[in-house]
Amino acid sequence: MQIQLNGETRETTAETLQQLVAELGLEARTIAIELNREVAPRSRWSETPVRDNDRIEIVHMIGGG
Repeated sequence: MQIQLNGETRETTAETLQQLVAELGLEARTIAIELNREVAPRSRWSETPVRDNDRIEIVHMIGGG
């Protein structure tokens, strides 16, 4: 299926946000996900489906001081 990931069209076989994070090789504790303009709670990624044409934004958190 095709999704919009950070503004770019991408093919994925992920069925959930958690699977998408794994497919992309990202560290879950350092990112936040917006799904179709709504923040997706990390506690629900494993049950949140990824559907054809979803718009997903992934933001990396950066610490500093």
